[in-house]
Amino acid sequence: MTPAQWIALLALFFVTSVVGVVTGSNSLITVPVMFQFGLDPRVAIATNMFGLTFMSIGGTLPFIGKNAIDRRRLPPLVALTLVGSTLGALLVLVIPARSLPLIVSLSMLSVALFSTLRRGTGERSTAPSARDVALAYVLTFALGIYGGFFSGGYVTMLTAVYVAFLGMTFIEAVSITKAINIFSSLVATLVFMWRGLVDYKLGLALALVMFVGAFVGGRIALRMNNRVIKKIFIATVVALALKILLYDFLWKSTLD
Repeated sequence: MTPAQWIALLALFFVTSVVGVVTGSNSLITVPVMFQFGLDPRVAIATNMFGLTFMSIGGTLPFIGKNAIDRRRLPPLVALTLVGSTLGALLVLVIPARSLPLIVSLSMLSVALFSTLRRGTGERSTAPSARDVALAYVLTFALGIYGGFFSGGYVTMLTAVYVAFLGMTFIEAVSITKAINIFSSLVATLVFMWRGLVDYKLGLALALVMFVGAFVGGRIALRMNNRVIKKIFIATVVALALKILLYDFLWKSTLD
């Protein structure tokens, strides 16, 4: 890449890391840009995952300082995520990702619709039923597989699951998903490192800007109320879902 491309890429990763603390879905923007800059698809996914590990750490630190993370639920959710993400990272090596844009966009639009129609969702904590907790655990495992495979939209959908089925507020869901994503990204990164897919020169630069960006984003998120975070979350989800559906899937399919 040229120096100008390096600067543009680092700036993009910083901005998406700041915003992505609340919205997630960084990889839906950053990975396609890496493709455009000529990186091999698997190297782009692996290097992006390397950076996401540090972004998740940076995004988690502000929430730890404010005791915003539900530490009681964290261990089982992390365990399910570790197993799922390992399986997902291994799938990158054998499965093409052509059908993923449609799956992700439809899932994200469903997330936005659910969050909009259920008044008060994510604005105050509620006690979940045993059935909802079990479903949240199943979805955590399933999304862990997807998170290890690609990660684009993973944290966004995980946040929505915890708001919908664990009765969390948006700030509670955002904080715990940041902590969980440390483990999801790390286990996938270790698999990619084992297979020699990580571009360390680029990855270390991205890791630095993503760590700082996420730390700043976490500090900003803690100053917002849940209603504001909900509006930002829904608006971003809809915009990204339509971008994936209309551009990445439908328009590009007509060119193939």
